[in-house]
Amino acid sequence: MKMAPAAALLLLLQAASAYAHHSFAAEYDGKKPATLTGTVTKVEWTNPHVHFYMGIKDPAGAATEWEFTMGAVNGLFRRGWTKEMLKPGDTVTVDGYLARDGSHLANARMVTLRDGRRMSGGTMPDTSGN
Repeated sequence: MKMAPAAALLLLLQAASAYAHHSFAAEYDGKKPATLTGTVTKVEWTNPHVHFYMGIKDPAGAATEWEFTMGAVNGLFRRGWTKEMLKPGDTVTVDGYLARDGSHLANARMVTLRDGRRMSGGTMPDTSGN
C-alpha cells in the first residue's frame, strides 16, 4: 500500500512536533530556582512555546544573553498577556528554573514586567521537582 505524499508529510510534521515538545523535567531542574533581571533583547511569539531573550549583566558589568521559555501563545493570551507587554528594551525580572545542562536557558515561571505587574509564564515544574 502506497502512502499519499500529503499523508507522509503530515506524519513527518507530527513526529517533528512531538520531538520538539517535552516535559519540564526533561529540560529544567525544579531544584534550581533562579531570579534573573535584565533587558529584553528579542521576543518570539511562536508555538509550541513563547521564547524571549535578555541581556543579563554580571557584577563586573559584562552582559550574557539568556533565553527564557514560557507557555504556548494561546495559553498566555488566556492568562492576560498581550504581545505589547514584553518588548525589546524592557527591563524585567524572571522567577523560574535553570536548565539542567547548565546553559543560559531558563523556564520563566513568573515575569515581573516594567510596570511592576507579575504575570504567569504559563509553565510550571513537574510536582516531583525532578
